[in-house]
Amino acid sequence: MAMFSKILIANRGEIALRILRACKELGISTVAVHSTADADAMHVRLADESVCIGPPAARDSYLNIPQLLAACEITGADAVHPGYGFLSENARFAEILEAHNIEFIGPTAEHIRIMGDKIQAKKTAIDLGIPVVPGSDGAVTPQDDAHAIAREIGYPVLVKAAAGGGGRGMKVARTEADLDSALSTARSEAKAAFGDDALYMEKYLGQPRHIEIQVLGDGKGNAVHLGERDCSLQRRHQKVLEEAPSPSLNADQRKEIGEIVASAMRKLKYRGVGTIEFLYENGEFYFIEMNTRLQVEHPVTEMITGIDLVNEQIRIAAGGSLDMVQEDIRFEGHAIECRINAEDPATFAPSPGTITYYHTPGGLGVRVDSGVYQGYKIPPYYDSLIGKLIVHGRNRVECMMRLRRCLDEFVIDEIKSTIPLFRDLVDNQDIANGQYDIHWLEKYLANKSS
Repeated sequence: MAMFSKILIANRGEIALRILRACKELGISTVAVHSTADADAMHVRLADESVCIGPPAARDSYLNIPQLLAACEITGADAVHPGYGFLSENARFAEILEAHNIEFIGPTAEHIRIMGDKIQAKKTAIDLGIPVVPGSDGAVTPQDDAHAIAREIGYPVLVKAAAGGGGRGMKVARTEADLDSALSTARSEAKAAFGDDALYMEKYLGQPRHIEIQVLGDGKGNAVHLGERDCSLQRRHQKVLEEAPSPSLNADQRKEIGEIVASAMRKLKYRGVGTIEFLYENGEFYFIEMNTRLQVEHPVTEMITGIDLVNEQIRIAAGGSLDMVQEDIRFEGHAIECRINAEDPATFAPSPGTITYYHTPGGLGVRVDSGVYQGYKIPPYYDSLIGKLIVHGRNRVECMMRLRRCLDEFVIDEIKSTIPLFRDLVDNQDIANGQYDIHWLEKYLANKSS
């Protein structure tokens, strides 16, 4: 296996710094790309080389494929790590890089394309033996009898954009009287957000948890699962806090669903890291989607397994084989991640600005993934993630106590952040007991504001 000599990091913020650190530990030179708004970013300062790829708007910089390709050619980068978001699940980007003999550190373009279309992904999941939510066989067109399809699935039903994400193009029809309005609204939102108004329907689950399984494959038919993450604490379909393992699963359930997923990835000959996401209710798992990239919440898996997922991504993309089997994977203790955002903790309005004082917590089992520093100016052009606080303990109780202590130590001035929200959550009895579902946080916030 010939390791890469230089990797271009096609991203920004904390994930760009996370990738840069993995590259340095592997002895690989790094190229940071940045918009004019990110010229002072930490990953730009620490990289071996940096290239400005355009103005602040993402479409003109981080989503600008010709500019990224030019940066590769200028610097002689032989691989690109896309991180998450931006072009990380863009099959065309992967194909263009391949055509220029530059390795895309991720799965094949074919697998990105298959799993990027929710209808095709569901069909593939069924073929691979992964349990799915009951739903329509494909897109529900205006010519179809949507009411007959919904009655067959059983109300309530969820109408979803086939090309969707982030909760856009997603509506619930609780009764037959709601269906036409849900379809019309979802179709309009999907067209506006994704340029594609294709919709499908599936059974709406009342109080499910969001459980995802981390997988790792080498593209040669070898694959393992690295356990699950519970991502049920969400606001507007966006994850807020993640933990591993899930308080709702036992070892037998973990082993069963994990092996189903790992077996599917072996059949698919999947390459790199990926996450299979499920809704979990009444002891049953229902596939919702696959993310063919590194997840924001990957550190909790790293904390309980001791496996560096970015290191594995790079090594496998360079042609390496999986050097572990399922029996090698050990799950130790408990980990929780809080996504610290530059937002008002009460209204969630973005709070960009200059960080005048910054102090992160430390100690045993504490990790902070962040690209900010004292004096750093958070730009208003991108998502509001400041960083991630990840804590690990021998068990969930110790982990929660450590998290409480770390949140008290964490200081970010003069901007508003979501740290006060997490301080409230760790003192909540439902959270302490692990008794929450994907609707819990929104109900909690609604009650708090009323």
